[in-house]
Amino acid sequence: MRPLRSVPWPWWFLALGMIWGCSFLFIKLGLQALTPVGVAFTRLAIGSVTLLAISRATGTRLPRGRRTWGYLALVALLFCSIPFTLFAWGETQVSSILAGIINACTPLATLVIVLLAFPEERPTRERVVGLAVGFVGVLVVVGAWDGLGGGELLGLLACVAAITCYGLAFPLTRRHLVTTGDGPISIATGQVTLAALFLLPVVVLETVTGSPVVTGPPSLATVLGMLALGALGSGVAYVLNTHIVGQAGGTVASSVTYVTPLVSVAAGAILLAEPLTWHEPAGGLVVLLGVAISQGRVPLPVVLRPGPRAASGR
Repeated sequence: MRPLRSVPWPWWFLALGMIWGCSFLFIKLGLQALTPVGVAFTRLAIGSVTLLAISRATGTRLPRGRRTWGYLALVALLFCSIPFTLFAWGETQVSSILAGIINACTPLATLVIVLLAFPEERPTRERVVGLAVGFVGVLVVVGAWDGLGGGELLGLLACVAAITCYGLAFPLTRRHLVTTGDGPISIATGQVTLAALFLLPVVVLETVTGSPVVTGPPSLATVLGMLALGALGSGVAYVLNTHIVGQAGGTVASSVTYVTPLVSVAAGAILLAEPLTWHEPAGGLVVLLGVAISQGRVPLPVVLRPGPRAASGR
């Protein structure tokens, strides 16, 4: 990890935003020759090999506790296997631009899960207002006033289900994995490797039933896209993320959400020539405003702030 520390963390933060922002472009390229399950499995398999190589190079061992592996299995499903498949299937119906913007709602989904699952987390005024603003932003993103076609609606719901999985996985990771004493590389390697193994039977089942995950001859763009998606998006990115958490804190690391939709919109519009309507980036900005309010980064207007408490007279 010494080479990482020799570079100021803001540069790694920018790299992380670029990697995860381009992931939706890479998924679209993968879908040119693979099924959604094939895209999810391939990225996880490549990511696992990458992380195992990093573990070997750094002398990092996999977690040993049985309880840790139990939570790793659950988080592998919620953080990788299920949402990666859902996002890949969702992108068969919607653009990579829309998928990337919906992904920006992950902190809001996490906040909802935390407030529901952990009573000690109080629904502060900032959080409530942030959720409301974020919800309005989602309605603007999808152009709710125009309605959605059946396929597009299902694709959108798949992306929303994916970020809901992320919302469940984040608090589980913080509560039951970060505190184990295992290093971030160890946790990430175990998580991604399990996620790939969980999807392997599905890949075999698709092949046996006459629906192989490879749907056509892959182009060079597809091969390069999947290598980047696996090695970077499902491998190196996890190491960068945990490094940033250690150097700058979890709050700063989570704000990478502000970078990824900007990259996904630019990549989809420029490299894939996907159509971009005015309400998608506009709604995305409203979503990011909601995230910023819920995290206390943007102060509430005076009229929304809690007033001074009346004296108790005691």
